[in-house]
Amino acid sequence: MSDVEFLVHSGIGHIRLNRPRALNALTHDMVSAITAQLAQWRDAPAVRAVLVDGAGDRGLCAGGDIRSIYDDARAGGSASLEFWADEYRLNASIAGYPKPYIAIMDGLVMGGGVGISAHGSHRIVTERTRIGMPEVGIGFVPDVGGTYLLSRTPGELGTHIALTTAQITGADAIHCGLADHYLPTDRLPDLFDALASSVPQTALATIAEPAPSSALADESTWIEHCYTADTVTEILARLKQSGDHAAAAATEIETKSPTSLTVTLRALRSAAKLPDLEAVLTQEYRISHRAFRSAEFVEGIRAQIIDKDRAPRWSPATLAEIDKDLVDSYFADLGANELTGVTR
Repeated sequence: MSDVEFLVHSGIGHIRLNRPRALNALTHDMVSAITAQLAQWRDAPAVRAVLVDGAGDRGLCAGGDIRSIYDDARAGGSASLEFWADEYRLNASIAGYPKPYIAIMDGLVMGGGVGISAHGSHRIVTERTRIGMPEVGIGFVPDVGGTYLLSRTPGELGTHIALTTAQITGADAIHCGLADHYLPTDRLPDLFDALASSVPQTALATIAEPAPSSALADESTWIEHCYTADTVTEILARLKQSGDHAAAAATEIETKSPTSLTVTLRALRSAAKLPDLEAVLTQEYRISHRAFRSAEFVEGIRAQIIDKDRAPRWSPATLAEIDKDLVDSYFADLGANELTGVTR
């Protein structure tokens, strides 16, 4: 069976990620296949909308194939950079797709899973949804347009999500603008039936239910106060003085790569000012390119995914040791290696 399957039924072009044992993690071949299929369906009269979901009951997609990226980074290869370039182009294509793009964000939706869903026009979450951008925990930085999405959440909620790598619920995702509709999992078959005879807007208006209240929204006061600070060091200082929940966030942040934290905060602030998703993806590719060549990235994956000792040896080890020139290098033009062909 293919790692990604395509089917057209009742005018719906159905994309199903089909690596359930790997939590539907994306490979380069999967990205290429989805890109080609979306291009084919773009002008196909038989397809009036596209729907993407994941096989199995654990989640839509856990992100990219981290082990293969780790092996590539250790070997000094470039396959991962080529993968990211095509993945980011796919993210932009989804954001600008001329037909309704319906993403079923059920279960775990992480990293690259966010990229193939949260840029869609109709984003559906369930009671099982858990969305996260865990990159800072492995010496990386949120990508796939993640800094675009997180920089445009209400207040500083996106900064909190990025720096802590917190997983959020479907209700939180709707509040943050990462999703649009809430539907219990046992009603997903009803949605599929409704889509067979109705346009997505009508089907969702009939089937979707009011989302539960967002727990993250209830924390917005201290989040706004703490994360408006200009540096990670100041953010941590404010968190430690702002109650138990804030202090717990500080403890979580302090386990992350100081370099990744600093670069991520700057990337979020910059993304908020950039004009569109394409510009943000270009910035993210520069950052990803530099991070891929760094020892931080390999060490982060080793500690979290390979050896699982959860004891990364970051270098620099503290925020105080972060050099401005190092951070600047992540944002520098890549010259001949710049990301090209990113259009919506």
